[in-house]
Amino acid sequence: MSKEILKSKEAQDLETREIRVSSKIELREQDEEGKLPTLSGYAAVFDKRSEDLGWFVEQFQKGAFTETLKKNDVRALAFHDPSRVLGRQSAGTLRLSEDSRGLKVEIDPPDTQEGRDIVKLVKRGDLDGMSIGFKAVKDSWDESEEPVLRTVIEAQLFEVSLITWPAYTDTEVAVRSLDQARKEASVPLEVNEAIVEVLSLG
Repeated sequence: MSKEILKSKEAQDLETREIRVSSKIELREQDEEGKLPTLSGYAAVFDKRSEDLGWFVEQFQKGAFTETLKKNDVRALAFHDPSRVLGRQSAGTLRLSEDSRGLKVEIDPPDTQEGRDIVKLVKRGDLDGMSIGFKAVKDSWDESEEPVLRTVIEAQLFEVSLITWPAYTDTEVAVRSLDQARKEASVPLEVNEAIVEVLSLG
């Protein structure tokens, strides 16, 4: 596969990326004098339902990130900005692992103005959120729940970000996922008012 095709596929994946907010950031001081502290937290907590995302709630199944951690070279960013890189999995400055609680994140910020500023903002409490950019590879929908419950069974992880406050992206990607699940289950598609309202915001 050519580099051009790979780049095109990566661009398409990023266009269908969903953003979710998770737990707060913690600082862990390094033993080495003068080295910036490690930023850590959980990018996703397993089997924990999210806040209402407009017309559905969401949870990540245990093991949802097992495959992506083997394949993807995930980045740590500031505010989902690809020009503000804080760490990278392949460089060892971003460490990701799954445990019984969820997807654990450890970032060794760079000793740059950006890195020092980020650490200072975390110490002051101005910056305390952690978020992920992902694509649902496999999910399930339970429409017997109110609101509808989406369970992400397998996720492709692109990046983890430090953020100032919770902010959710357009849920149109999730709407398409639900539509596909209905088709596969041979359930007649009924576009309810909540979905129409979400799409009208796009």
